[in-house]
Amino acid sequence: MNSLEGQFLVAMPDMSDERFAESVILLVGHGEEGAMGIVVNQELANLRFADILDELDLGDPDAVIRLPDSIRQRMVMRGGPVEKGRGFVLHSSDYRSDNSYPVTEDTCLTATLDILKAMAFGPAPRASLFALGCCGWSAGQLEGEISDNGWLTVPFSQELLFETPVEERYDAALASLRITRASLSSDAGHA
Repeated sequence: MNSLEGQFLVAMPDMSDERFAESVILLVGHGEEGAMGIVVNQELANLRFADILDELDLGDPDAVIRLPDSIRQRMVMRGGPVEKGRGFVLHSSDYRSDNSYPVTEDTCLTATLDILKAMAFGPAPRASLFALGCCGWSAGQLEGEISDNGWLTVPFSQELLFETPVEERYDAALASLRITRASLSSDAGHA
């Protein structure tokens, strides 16, 4: 089995699970025991980064209030339906702690409070994305879903992850394969 860790999964247009409709997921782990990913294109509408800082009591409330709006108003992503109360940060590898897990050569995953403090008060990673929850697949489950034409795989791109506007990530992921929604077929082909 070839690991898909560090690649994106892009939901096919006829995805039967509506939680994953038009999802772009970065696979942060994939092996014989299963897979784990973070949805990177679904924003939680009524939650901002400052709300998380307040709830977790990460710093003096006055310091949180004085944070620039660019930090206070950062979006929080819906990372997936598993562990919805747990935070995960995908970030550039210029920030590393003992708790950081390298996903690609230049992108890490950290799921501890130290990264949230760094994002708010510094030294912050050059690029980061904060999500609540993750996605998980048991052994062989993801491979079956790909075989059943549920997902496309897309090579990793920091630009797609950190620079492309959230609402454009699905189409941008497809465009990286030189396809559009209109050119996708819901029929799987097996040789």
